[in-house]
Order: sequence, then C-alpha cells, then structure tokens
Amino acid sequence: MKNIQWQEVWEKIQNKQTVNVIDVREPEEVATGKIPNAINIPLSLLEFKRQEIEKTKPYIIVCHSGGRSAMASEFLESYGYDVTNMIGGMSAWQGEVE
Repeated sequence: MKNIQWQEVWEKIQNKQTVNVIDVREPEEVATGKIPNAINIPLSLLEFKRQEIEKTKPYIIVCHSGGRSAMASEFLESYGYDVTNMIGGMSAWQGEVE
C-alpha cells in the first residue's frame, strides 16, 4: 500500500495539481471540515459505492487518523484502484478545510 504525508497532499493542492481525495469518515465527522473538493464515501458504504469510483484516476484516501483509510486503501487496491493512504488522516491535516 502506498502512503502519503498530509504536507505532500497540501503541496499538490497549492500547486493546482489535480488531487482526487476520498474521505471515508462518517458524514457527521466530515461536517467538522474536509479537504477541499474531497468526496465523502463512508467506509461502511465503500463496498456498495465502489462502482461509482473511476478506475482511471488516482485517489488519496483519508479518514480521521489513518486506520480506516488504510483499510479502504487495501480494499480498493484489491479491486485494481490506484489509491494512496494519507498517514495520520484529518487529525494530522493542517491545511485548509471546507
């Protein structure tokens, strides 16, 4: 499984690079703030919504502290998705939120 630090994600956003972020936290957690333009697919629904995720794009997977995003990354990777787990999740994130 590939991993990325929050600083690298923030740098990509600042440099106007295309960053596809999937936030696997529950909606009430996401309501406290998420990475700009991240889409929310709770881990509990990922198996059912997997077909909605484009296989042609790379994704950065985020949760609160990194555990659920690691599980989500392993799950999606097993189906051939190009995913990277953000270490430390939103508890490490110090960039802008929406």
